[in-house]
Amino acid sequence: MTIRVRRAYDPPAAGDGCRVLVDRLWPRGLARENARIEHWLRELAPSHELRRWFAHEPARWNEFRLRYADELRAPATAAALAELRGLLAAHPVLTLLHGARDTTHNNAEALRQWLARGGPS
Repeated sequence: MTIRVRRAYDPPAAGDGCRVLVDRLWPRGLARENARIEHWLRELAPSHELRRWFAHEPARWNEFRLRYADELRAPATAAALAELRGLLAAHPVLTLLHGARDTTHNNAEALRQWLARGGPS
């Protein structure tokens, strides 16, 4: 299985596989009919408080990933994680989509890294 991360604003690519938006809010100005987003798992997005604290500050990246991992292990995300596990099992390629400008320090990348380390075990 391959997990990729891309901005939701980028045009869909042939190799994206199943495209999953993991932001709490729909990306501003993005037309739903052009986005080719197959699933929207907003429950997997960081809390508003964590997102505001992080503010895409690279200096806070490591702490953000730790706090976000704690949120992902909370019971409130169990159903969305089960759905994501099903998608991962059903598709050889899955692309996690985000709306952040920073393509290195964002929740989709943190989620990809968390999943690569064993994630919801």
